[in-house]
Amino acid sequence: MASESPRPDPAHVREVARRAERLYTREEVEAAYDRMAGELTELLAERDPLVVAVMLGGLIPAGQLLPRLQFPLEVDYLHATRYRGATRGGELAWIVEPRRCLAGRTVLLVDDILDEGYTLAALVEACRAAGAEAVYTAVLLDKRAARKNGFQATVAGLPVADRYVFGCGMDYRGYLRNLPGIYALPPKEEVEEGGGEG
Repeated sequence: MASESPRPDPAHVREVARRAERLYTREEVEAAYDRMAGELTELLAERDPLVVAVMLGGLIPAGQLLPRLQFPLEVDYLHATRYRGATRGGELAWIVEPRRCLAGRTVLLVDDILDEGYTLAALVEACRAAGAEAVYTAVLLDKRAARKNGFQATVAGLPVADRYVFGCGMDYRGYLRNLPGIYALPPKEEVEEGGGEG
């Protein structure tokens, strides 16, 4: 079993949630999902896509987008990470590969955030190596200022500054993925936590 970071005290997590700065409301996030679904419908409605949720962060964005995509599609998931509970990425590690055959398919990868771009770029290449005919990507948040490799998502919901953000699939030390809006630590606490996406 993979090693995990120590769990924070739940009282501390509640205090973090109380002090967090709200960057986007639930309504703004919902409007972003609506826009994303419109763009994805134009791109994929006639392509019989396989929609692949990138765990764990992509769970909530995929769950929000799927009911908005009113055309035939199949669903799968994968779990690969560069973070392993940390705030900085390392080597890509596969936990679960997609179960469906990707050969000849149009694949849509759905994730929570495009941070540095390395993880999603590696997943796109892995899908192509598995024979996917075309690979598209959708992310709720796009940290444009942090981009290191030039990778761009096909569809992005909302821009966000290079902050430690959580909610809507993104976590604070394993917690708070379930918040309906997008939140960030106060700037001083970001430095203390090590910055980056949680």
